[in-house]
Amino acid sequence: MEYNDSDDANVYIVALRQVPSSHYDSELRSVGNGFKYDDSRRTQFQKPRFGNITKKDKRYDISGVHDSLLKKVLKGEKYLKLYSYHYLINGFAVLVTQDQAKKLSRSSEVSNVILDFSVRTATTHTPQFLGLPQGAWSQEGGFETAGEGVVIGFVDTGIDPTHPSFSDKHGHPYPVPAHYSGICEVTRDFPSDSCNRKLVGARHFAASAITRGIFNSTQDYASPLDGDGHGTHTASVAAGNHGIPVIVAGNHFGNASGMAPRSHIAVYKALYKRFGGFAADVVAAIDQAAQDGVDIISLSITPNRRPPGIATFFNPIDMALLSAVRAGIFVVQAAGNTGPSPMSMSSFSPWIFTVGAASHDRTYSNSIFLGSNVTVPGVGLAPGTDGNKIYKLIHAHHALNNDTTVADDMYVGECQDASKFNKDLVQGNLLICSYSIRFVLGTSTIKQASETAKNLSAAGVVFYMDPFVIQYQLNPVPMNMPGIIIASTNDSKILMQYYNSSLEIDAVTKRIVKFGAVASICGGLKANYKNAAPKVMYYSARGPDPEDSLPHQADILKPNLLAPGNSIWAAWSYHGTDSAEFQGENFAIMSGTSMAAPHVAGLAALIRQKFPNFSPAAVGSALSTTTSSYDRNGGPIMAQRSYASPDLNQSPATPFDMGSGFVNATAALNPGLIFDTGYDDYMSFLCAINGSAPVVLNYTGQNCLLYNSTVNGPDLNLPSITLSNLNQSRVVQRTIQNIAGNETYSVGWSAPYGVSIKVSPTHFSIANGDRQVLSVFFNATINSSVASFGRIGLFGNQGHVVNIPLSVIAKISYNITS
Repeated sequence: MEYNDSDDANVYIVALRQVPSSHYDSELRSVGNGFKYDDSRRTQFQKPRFGNITKKDKRYDISGVHDSLLKKVLKGEKYLKLYSYHYLINGFAVLVTQDQAKKLSRSSEVSNVILDFSVRTATTHTPQFLGLPQGAWSQEGGFETAGEGVVIGFVDTGIDPTHPSFSDKHGHPYPVPAHYSGICEVTRDFPSDSCNRKLVGARHFAASAITRGIFNSTQDYASPLDGDGHGTHTASVAAGNHGIPVIVAGNHFGNASGMAPRSHIAVYKALYKRFGGFAADVVAAIDQAAQDGVDIISLSITPNRRPPGIATFFNPIDMALLSAVRAGIFVVQAAGNTGPSPMSMSSFSPWIFTVGAASHDRTYSNSIFLGSNVTVPGVGLAPGTDGNKIYKLIHAHHALNNDTTVADDMYVGECQDASKFNKDLVQGNLLICSYSIRFVLGTSTIKQASETAKNLSAAGVVFYMDPFVIQYQLNPVPMNMPGIIIASTNDSKILMQYYNSSLEIDAVTKRIVKFGAVASICGGLKANYKNAAPKVMYYSARGPDPEDSLPHQADILKPNLLAPGNSIWAAWSYHGTDSAEFQGENFAIMSGTSMAAPHVAGLAALIRQKFPNFSPAAVGSALSTTTSSYDRNGGPIMAQRSYASPDLNQSPATPFDMGSGFVNATAALNPGLIFDTGYDDYMSFLCAINGSAPVVLNYTGQNCLLYNSTVNGPDLNLPSITLSNLNQSRVVQRTIQNIAGNETYSVGWSAPYGVSIKVSPTHFSIANGDRQVLSVFFNATINSSVASFGRIGLFGNQGHVVNIPLSVIAKISYNITS
């Protein structure tokens, strides 16, 4: 291998026609379990345990095959092979020119050559909000054992191994699961004692980033160490230890716990703070995680652009994840933070469980009481001022020293530099600072402004919203002194009008002779739990599928469900720089679908622990069919519809906003009925896409002639039904399996507007292990260009309730005959 330093060189992912080793391994494992691999028995086969089935010499042989192919096709030309993929994809990543890529694509052994693409990264109370202590955890024997024996693999920005959330000294000792065979990469940044019985594996992948010349081994850490914070945060949300004190800026905010506090963590770092990541590195990370034997893969990442191709599903990441699902791994992915516009989803693969972000009921709020007897609300994780005392308000522009003018420094009002101010004026008073777009961009920080106020001996700091900043929701920000951020521009005007009207100005000199405005700050350290929740956050990506060329390819409901994603407390890397406000802290409060996905990964670990034989689809079914579509006040879950003033622009959530609904952790451990789907079903679905046969062959090495190529989205046995083009009438069938005791079910439904439906049978009795086919008859009664929504409910006499959301666009076409 030689480095190709041509300006034309790019990283390409090359797939070979020969199938990857995991396809052979799954057949071997099935035979080893005493029966032939057969999708008809999906929920009954033991989830494959990997051990060391894939021998090292096989790995080296495959790598050698890749090297031989490159030498043969490129015949002495310069190139650089970055990875050999062999477990989920048989192929490699290579740095070559466009002409060299064309030569490789013409080789009879090569099935596919794709240009690498970039990707990006998309708690103290949520266990209580989800009812875990009295519900799911108690069913698993308490938090002391919740998730034990299950390994969750995180493809993210790495981890801080020194964090107490990942210590194995917390609680009773527990062994590394025998089925996990990963290693702990040792570097100067990540010493040999970094891994333990909790953090069982850690590696990093950066070859594609390195070839682009953007990887800095010092700033980005050429190790599994998390220099960002994001990976540490997501890992602790899913699997952080129970009862870890959350202390930020010297204040205690409760004790943190992951969803499955006794599950094990394996880290596959493929994303970096400064530039995100690349598909070639992510695929290598996924491939390694599957080979190592993780039970669950958690991906809080989304593509920066939709990968090219005839359908959303055909890209190296989704195809690698399809092989992971074939190997029995449950895959969770963040929906992305591209909402609230419709069709903002980036991944629609039915084998991936996609999670949207919702709020929970905890909020932190504080207020400032003005001398005009007006109370103005705000945010800020900060203490209040002393007792009943009131303090003089001084605007930063009016507290400058003799050497500074606003003309000299237009940003001086943001209070980033204490040397610009007159300490005698500020001391003992409340300093007013401007919150501008620079705070949103990170060029100015609350932390630095607080330091300025502290250095000037201010009694506290007050931020008003610059009118040029479009109103949006601020994450609570910690401050180590009394403070408040007035997030509303209207409330900010009230403050500034009172302040300006209270100034006494000399008529001749125009100088301020008296600061008349006074105020006191009510602290924001105490949480309240009265917020209407959950609601779909404005940033959470929405369905339906925007781009696939044929309508039936969009007949997959995404997201699958909602989980808490807003204002989530979780572990933070001491080295993390993703948020300046939490730099150097052990915990951070973050928002995004990145935070929602690991909630579900942790809950999936609880399901896997209770039902080790469940297929990935069965795990997803248990989560989906037991959700709630109501908030804690009994009303419909609402969805925020705009970035500006999101709580003033909201309406009831639809399945394209929330999927099946909001996750119910306890009910998911007792779903009653299961909808199952397997690898062959997904292959049939892919083969039904027009023109897909050669692409399917390229990625999987399997011929579509072997599969039923009439299986469209609605035909997959999913716990939802989506019809983007209901032409007059259609029958859709679903097969359910009983995993509980004998039970009798009645069926009820609410039909989408403009559609009549009938479900058969309307009553059925089903024994444990038995299956029942449901036929759903749809009949369009009104033409429509927009989706309407309904639900089917299955109500068991033992208390099980199974929820099936419906999304339909009705189109009636008439044949005109003469």
